[in-house]
Amino acid sequence: MTTRQIKSIAVFCGSNYGASEAFADGARALGKALGTAGITMVYGGTTKGLMGIVADTALACGGSVYGVITESLHRRGHSHAGLTNHEISPTLRGRKQRMVEMADAFIALPGGIGTVEEFMEVWSMNQLSEIDKPVGLLNVAEFFTAFLGFIDHMVETKFLPPAHRHSICVDADAATLIDKLRNYARVDVPKWL
Repeated sequence: MTTRQIKSIAVFCGSNYGASEAFADGARALGKALGTAGITMVYGGTTKGLMGIVADTALACGGSVYGVITESLHRRGHSHAGLTNHEISPTLRGRKQRMVEMADAFIALPGGIGTVEEFMEVWSMNQLSEIDKPVGLLNVAEFFTAFLGFIDHMVETKFLPPAHRHSICVDADAATLIDKLRNYARVDVPKWL
């Protein structure tokens, strides 16, 4: 098995903190893992919620953080002023496109509809062979367990090939998840059953 060179990871996560301190702890753990490994973090460029925590921690651990924020959020004062690099995108669609272009892999932390939508988009792009960049879920406090159950339901009801269920790397430990992304082997099973 070939180990992938992962120099940058796009992080999708909540702009809120969530109901448990465990979510913030997971964001800190991921920021530390990225910063100490020398992996550039690419994210939505804000100071808000888990997004701000993971960025601040990566920076505090000597990491490089590249923010891509939308123009409307920048105008509202949501831009993180302390990033290594940043850019402003006119639209959310453009922001997501830039993050996909810049990242070698993707990790989702707990979050809301934006987090899930971003994760699903890159997972779908992999499934359709538009990109070959591994995706992972940092399953902090079992946040994604019900979501993974829904994906299992897609497999059971014949809307998703079983091999594609396993094209997501999942772990509750940030460093272990990054290792899984490095060792990920592309799933080449067609999406059509």
